Amino acid sequence: MAYHDSSLHAAFTALADPTRRDLFEAIAARPCSVAALAANRPISRPAVSQHLKVLREARLVKAEPQGTKRIYSLDTAGLQAIRSYLDQFWTDALGAYSAEVHRRISET
Repeated sequence: MAYHDSSLHAAFTALADPTRRDLFEAIAARPCSVAALAANRPISRPAVSQHLKVLREARLVKAEPQGTKRIYSLDTAGLQAIRSYLDQFWTDALGAYSAEVHRRISET
């Protein structure tokens, strides 16, 4: 999977903003409404809604209606794409580590 994939680009761009990252982390801790997210932050509800729109379009969060509110939670399908992208580096790093360990063992 290449980084130039538009969904990955959108996700990383969305998370590059510190306010959106803060909202994303709050939603990861527990699903909540716009009002709950805005309550403890120095930004307005409309600003929170705009940030959530970017996170939704990047497939990082999803919204589900609950009465008159929309409850935001993580979009696990969208997160899977990011995880798959990052996992390739973890796999490469572990492979390199394993090769180095085997090389050092064979030298002794």
